[in-house]
Amino acid sequence: MNFEDQKYRIQGIPLTEIANTFGTPLYVYDGQKILDKVALLKQAFSKVNLKIKYATKALSNINILKLMKKAGTGVDAVSIEEVKLCLHAGFEPHEIMYTPNSVSFAEIQLAVEMGVMINIDNIPMLEHFGTFYGNSVPVCIRLNPHILAGGNAKISVGHIDSKFGISILQLKHVLKVVQAYDLNVIGLHVHTGSDILDATVFLKGAEILFDAAREFKGLKFLDFGGGFKVAYKPGDVATDILDVGDKVSEAFNKFCKEYGSELEIWFEPGKFLVSEAGLLLVQVNVVKSTPASTFVGVNSGLNHLIRPMMYDAYHDVVNISKVDGPERVYTIVGYICETDTIAADRKLKEVQEGDILAIKNAGAYGFSMSSNYNSRLRPAEILVLNGQPHLIREREEFEDVLRHQIDLDL
Repeated sequence: MNFEDQKYRIQGIPLTEIANTFGTPLYVYDGQKILDKVALLKQAFSKVNLKIKYATKALSNINILKLMKKAGTGVDAVSIEEVKLCLHAGFEPHEIMYTPNSVSFAEIQLAVEMGVMINIDNIPMLEHFGTFYGNSVPVCIRLNPHILAGGNAKISVGHIDSKFGISILQLKHVLKVVQAYDLNVIGLHVHTGSDILDATVFLKGAEILFDAAREFKGLKFLDFGGGFKVAYKPGDVATDILDVGDKVSEAFNKFCKEYGSELEIWFEPGKFLVSEAGLLLVQVNVVKSTPASTFVGVNSGLNHLIRPMMYDAYHDVVNISKVDGPERVYTIVGYICETDTIAADRKLKEVQEGDILAIKNAGAYGFSMSSNYNSRLRPAEILVLNGQPHLIREREEFEDVLRHQIDLDL
């Protein structure tokens, strides 16, 4: 979100105008900001053969996927449905990395039929894969490096007690399976978690990945996952992506020279590319004072943005209906029959019923984790591109809640 003439705008369009046109609650995405993030990542890793695989789960609207395709990225999909979405959005099968967890082998077989890159994260599935395909289908192996990284325990996925990946301590077992089934392993993958601040964690993961890669011949790429941190709070520190790019690229090029082949380096950013581009616009239903707090109740809640409740995530909130005036301290809450506190004890321009609030950093894991809890409807989505707002998802109606229910004559 940009500040122009002390008013809240995206690409010159006042956010209040967008809210008035399309209604609230409303997800709004700044397409140019997404494109700028892709360009920044390419700049940071300009000294290596970079392939960006956008993490579809962060924001899976097909128009966002099309925008990523236009920007020159590939995609990372974690379910067969995401694979189908990416194909529908125009990605070629070879541009899609499929990284499932705890799925049936039938789903992996379907992905093989679709021609996408398969990334396997457990030994039993690797053996199934070898039994069916031998060396006829290339495969990537996801390793768990046993590095604890991530801003919240629920997004730290590379530690020893994580369900993700094959333990690096089981590498010898993996090599025996690869040899026994003559598997065509062309890539290795690690992912430690989200909200990684500096290059140190990536470099630790890189050394573990390099050591493992030395045991494999014919690799085409090494995949470092994602996890770049974005700034959520005023004054918050984000990953210095240019510094990470310089240091990781230097280590990667050194390894490639030793390995004897110029491999591709893959990253799977999700939050880094779309989080800051997204806003959730909500309208104030009630301002309610109690002996302890003044609550601002809005027409949204954990059914639209679950991150504050699930991850204790901080999202900055601003009253875009008030440019000037005094500030008051409020706790912003939703309309769900749960304690769905969006933001506690925040200074906002004095709030009145009907005001529009903007919840920042809502592009990643906002709509994609939304639900119909309390039988509430999910909001519309808007993509602002080239100075024009485009409706990319219609607001749900009550008929959508009933759509797949079977009405028995009881």
